[in-house]
Amino acid sequence: MVRTQISEIGWSAEFAIPFRTLRFANGGPQVWGLNFQRNIRRRNENAFWALLPRQFNLHRLSLAGSLVGLDIPSQRNLRIMPYALSETSRGVDISDASQAVGVDLKYSLTPSLTLDLSYNTDFAQVEVDDQQINLNRFQLFFPEKRPFFLENAGLFSVGSPQEVEMFFSRRIGIGPQGSVVPITGGGRLTGKLGGFDVGVLSMSTKSVAATGDLEAIPENNYTVARVNRELPNRSALGAMFVNRQAAPGNDFNRTTAIDGRLGVGRYGQVIGFAAQTSTPGLEGDDYAFKLGANYNSEAWQLVANYTDVAGNFNPEVGFLRRENFRKWDFLIWRRIRPRNLFGLQEIRPHTSYRGFWNHATGFHETGFWHIDSHWEWKNGHEIHTGINFTREGIAGTNPFEIYPGIEVPPGTYDHVETQLVAFTNRGHWWSLGWRSVIGGYFGGTRLNLEPTVDIRSGDKFNISASWSHNTIDLPGGDFITNLVRTKLSYSFTPRLLLLGLLQYNDRDELWSANVQMRWLQDANTGLFVVYNQGGEVAGPGGAIQTTRDRSLIIKYTYLFDVFR
Repeated sequence: MVRTQISEIGWSAEFAIPFRTLRFANGGPQVWGLNFQRNIRRRNENAFWALLPRQFNLHRLSLAGSLVGLDIPSQRNLRIMPYALSETSRGVDISDASQAVGVDLKYSLTPSLTLDLSYNTDFAQVEVDDQQINLNRFQLFFPEKRPFFLENAGLFSVGSPQEVEMFFSRRIGIGPQGSVVPITGGGRLTGKLGGFDVGVLSMSTKSVAATGDLEAIPENNYTVARVNRELPNRSALGAMFVNRQAAPGNDFNRTTAIDGRLGVGRYGQVIGFAAQTSTPGLEGDDYAFKLGANYNSEAWQLVANYTDVAGNFNPEVGFLRRENFRKWDFLIWRRIRPRNLFGLQEIRPHTSYRGFWNHATGFHETGFWHIDSHWEWKNGHEIHTGINFTREGIAGTNPFEIYPGIEVPPGTYDHVETQLVAFTNRGHWWSLGWRSVIGGYFGGTRLNLEPTVDIRSGDKFNISASWSHNTIDLPGGDFITNLVRTKLSYSFTPRLLLLGLLQYNDRDELWSANVQMRWLQDANTGLFVVYNQGGEVAGPGGAIQTTRDRSLIIKYTYLFDVFR
């Protein structure tokens, strides 16, 4: 529970955090690491309770303050959250109505170990994804938004985010051809045990009969086990096992991984992971690894990484943006705080490079050298000025279809492009943003424009509108893409709010809308009324694609806090 007020001493906030929502060791008295951050947008300032050097954030737990004198009584926690749902939908050809019930349970086995169980798991109240238009040859990444999978998600994170991830929770509930697969339920055990961070997640999905062009999908169980040991000086060592098993049959996929980091001095760190997959029919070349180093002081950030993904590495319950590659990437970043220079607060010149080569042939598939500087003023305005030297290589004899009816033939394409990014003060009641990229593209040219506007009225109403426009001229043809997005929220009270998302994608010639009314109770439970125009279906890579459906969903969830 949170309460804020503005009084003669200024702005203040009071947070009531029940002990049963935290994880801690038995016994006392205890000393806890603690820090707070306040973002003061009108002054473009971040204030911390325990002082941090400007290159770090709240995640730098080694520099947290100390909360002393804690003598905590034994805690018990059992929360049961049943739900009831009714849905009416209308597609192009058919209408349907359905009802469902389910339940979630949270129980603290010990103060530091929590068990979560879920039956007939449903996520009707979750916000839909922002649409994206894919103009390259690789998978798009859509972040997880379902609360059950977001909780303690960091514990199950192994690999390179959005590039090579051993576990990607959006694979659960999505079929190989992008169809929605109902989740029967499952459980998760997370916390600390004997000085180790431990996590076990197991979820089961139902079978789906073949319909139209979609193949039948058998029942599947997804199990993830993770253990990690924190060591002195920001070091750690961990391991993970991921398994997908269909029933019946010999259809499975398994991933085994180890990862670690080694702190070097105050600012340095060496990181890495190694993983191997097991898939029926794929033998050999089924490994991946990464080794990197970084240095992060108040003035400098230096990063260097090498990643190797073999041709048969196949983490079916993970995320692999591209297959069969070797990658080098570097970053040199400088922070300059001038004392008195045109009102500037910080200047951040930097350069970075990332290059991908085919693992088997050594063919240079992608190169991206970026030279830029960020200019941030004390009043909150910011400008990024950059130039990019790019290479895209398409091997073999098969062209790449970048747009329906327009293909890019095999070859190597070297280009230069300029970019400009700008923001006005985002602490103001209105703010503008701009991103533009102009330059060569697959043997032709590209103009990319992305303006945004954000408006806020007090603490109740927010609206954000954005437009992503591409004009692309290629030897094989010209095309234009537009993606328009508008988000709004209105809070009648802190517990009663209206959310809306309207999107238009001219590549699919499709409007979509998602409107939600939320009357919240405790722990994000309560009444949810959701309307979808252009219903959602899961697409490849966990993406949410849009179809021409309409649906109205009413869901009610109640919290029984047994030991409260």
